[in-house]
Formats: sequence, structure tokens, C-alpha cells
Amino acid sequence: MKDSIVILGGGESGVGAAILAKAKGYEVFLSDSGIISSEKKKTLTEHKIAFEEGTHSIEKILQASEVVKSPGIPDNASLILKIKDNQIPVISEIEFAIRYSKAKFVGITGTNGKTTTTLLTYHLLKSSGLNVGLAGNVGFSLARQVAEEDKEYFVVELSSFQLDGMSKSKLHIAVLLNITPDHLNRYDNDFSKYVDSKFRIISNMQKGDYFIYNSDDQRISERINGLNSHVGKQSVSLTKSETAVAYLTDKYLMFQDGPTTKRVSRDGLTLRGKHNMINSMVAIQVARNLGISWNNILQDVQTFENVPHRLEYSGEINGVEFYNDSKATNVDAVWYALESFDRPIVLIMGGTDKGNDYTQIDELVKQKVKAIVALGIDNTKIESHFNSFVTDISSTDSVFQAVQIAYSKAKKDDVVLLSPACASFDLFKNYEKRGERFKEAVEGLKGKVEGNLMMVL
Repeated sequence: MKDSIVILGGGESGVGAAILAKAKGYEVFLSDSGIISSEKKKTLTEHKIAFEEGTHSIEKILQASEVVKSPGIPDNASLILKIKDNQIPVISEIEFAIRYSKAKFVGITGTNGKTTTTLLTYHLLKSSGLNVGLAGNVGFSLARQVAEEDKEYFVVELSSFQLDGMSKSKLHIAVLLNITPDHLNRYDNDFSKYVDSKFRIISNMQKGDYFIYNSDDQRISERINGLNSHVGKQSVSLTKSETAVAYLTDKYLMFQDGPTTKRVSRDGLTLRGKHNMINSMVAIQVARNLGISWNNILQDVQTFENVPHRLEYSGEINGVEFYNDSKATNVDAVWYALESFDRPIVLIMGGTDKGNDYTQIDELVKQKVKAIVALGIDNTKIESHFNSFVTDISSTDSVFQAVQIAYSKAKKDDVVLLSPACASFDLFKNYEKRGERFKEAVEGLKGKVEGNLMMVL
């Protein structure tokens, strides 16, 4: 009798895991308590994979030899606890996929910046000619790629939820960018458990593997000394130090190369802000570890296009620039966004609050923000927190009105920045929809302003 695998969740990772399990000869059943998209159902049918939606058939699930669960399902969900009580292993799609791949894996995690760093790393590797795939939290199933066309290398963005489902996987290069409070509801509101989750990325690493980390992050640096000494630890920093393999100056990213130093001009980068200098140093260091030539790195780092909704330039109206940072769904991400500009900012923020502590951006708001437009159904917390030192605060539940209000507050050479610090679910399906509506609002306002100007002329 074949071993059976049950997949919980019919999204990208679940369907990918089901395809790989089918390819490896397992008896496969996919179960989703919600509705599976028509596209995914078509894919499952084409691969002759049995599935259900709108329910979980407990008895059938408990017959599994192993369960692969979606990262969106909490470990303390009653179904997961029941599965574990029956001594059935529960793993992530990433763990399942790595089991069947011959590739070398680069895993990247951090509370903020991991998507940008993952995409830049992938860009450098692919542009240099490596046979490399992109997977993980960026939205591409690793398991499906392994099933259909395994690569020599994979660059994988790893969320804490995905790391929680990995116990035997080994990465060749692990990256940890930063750790700040986020998703604490999944970790019993215990920050130390969240930190533990992030450090799972170095589990099972061996001599000859590399761990690249941001030594400026206090939570990371506190744990470094206790790590496996066999792993090649490489730190990057905003300041020069004896231990940093890469650091920042006013004009350059500097990289130690034996007795000499190589440098990358900051002016040649497509990314902005000090946080993105850390992201860039990390991606370049990954490329160096994989033997990519310095000439290739210098050339390819200048052609990178960042992920949408992360400090994305969205247009200009009469000298006022608009930036879409809708992916900034926590306060720490807003700190990075504010730090990126040296011009007056009109800040659009708000949405579904996740227990935010806004004090961590107080100083930057005082220094740089001339006005706040609160965008959400309930803007009370934002208004009450900032009204003692921001004299101009407006409130709306319309993104189109928010853009118009922000433009009216801005002058030439100012920045209008959508950087919400909150989830989007009060007004939008997700942060992508919020960002898309913002860009549409900017485009609409631009047409209106320029149309009125043409009429005047």
C-alpha cells in the first residue's frame, strides 16, 4: 500500500506540494476548509489529485502518513493538534520540497526586507547565468518547481511560519536581516518564541555553509556567539568593524576581499534608504559566496527592479513625488520608509491595527513628516498618538480622497508616502489591492490636475 500524504490548504504552496507528492508516487488528498480558486481546482483535476473544499474530513486526514500544511494554518489549530496527537508528522511545503531536490538552497528571512533581498539575490544569480529558481514567501511554490524542473540553486524567501514547519532541511546559505516584533499572536505574544522561529533558518547547517546576518540588529547580535562554530558566519553593517565583511560609507558599499577592499557606488543602485543598503550588501555577499564575478555583480546590481508596493515610485504631480509602500504592514517597516527620504513627507497611514507601538517612529515623524492622512475605518489610535506633535492630521476611509488630501498638503519637492503600518483588511482584500488603488488614485489625480492646467492654458 502506498504511503499517503494529506495537504492542508489549496493555495500556491498546497497545490505545489500536492503535485510533487503525486509525482513521487504518494496517495495524495488535498483538503481546504475554504473555497479553492477555479484555477487551482483545474490544476488539481489535471494532475488527478483528489481534493475537497469547504470542510475537513477528519477521519480521512487522520489516515495520512504525513501532513503538509499551509503556513497560514496556526500550529495550535484544533485540527493540527489532533493530527499531532495521532503521531502524524506535520511539515511545511518547503521542508517537503527540499527533501526531493538536489539544489543548493539560499534561504532569506527577517521581519522586514526579505522580499526585496530575495528578489535582488535571485536577480544577481540569474543574470550571471546560474540555473536558479525563485520560491517561497514571494508566491512561487518550491515544491511545484522541484516536481517540474529542479534547479541547481534556489533562492527562497522564508517567513517565520514556513520556518516553523522545517526541521530536517539544510540550507547552503542562510540570511537573517532583522528581527522586530510581528505576528506575535502566533507565538503566544512571546517575542522570544518569534526570535527562536527566525533562528531556525540555521538548523542543520554544516561546515562549508554560510550564515549572513545584520550585526546592527541587537536581537541577532546577542545570539551570535552561541551559534555553531562550524558555520561560516559573515556579518554586514552600516558601520566599519573588524568583523563585518561588508559595510557602508557615504558613497559606497564596501566589501572586504582578503587584504583589499572592493566597492559598489550607492549612486549606481536602484534601491534607496539605509535599510536597502543592508539588503544590497547581503545579496551581493550571497553572490560572492557562490563565485559570481565582481564585474557581473557591478553590472547586474544596477538593473534590478524592486518588488511592487515596496517604496515603489508611483508618479509625480507638479514636483510632488508619490511613493507606494503598501507592503509596510508594521511600524518597523514604516521606520525604514521614513528613513529613506530627506525631504518633507506627507504620510498616508492606517488600516487594521495589529497592536502597533507607534513610539518607535516618533522621532522620524517629528523630523520629516509635515502632515498625516489617516486612511482606515477607525483612525482613532493614529490620531490620538500623533496629534501632540503633528499639527496637521486628516482622516478618511477613501484612498482616492487620501491622495487628494495629501497632495493639497504637499509643496514642490515634497514626498507623498503611503506607508500604512497596518494590515489592509478593513478596506482592501490585501496590501496589493491597497497599493494598486493608491497608484490608480495618483494617476487619476495627475490626469485631473494636468487637464485643468491645459484648460487654463
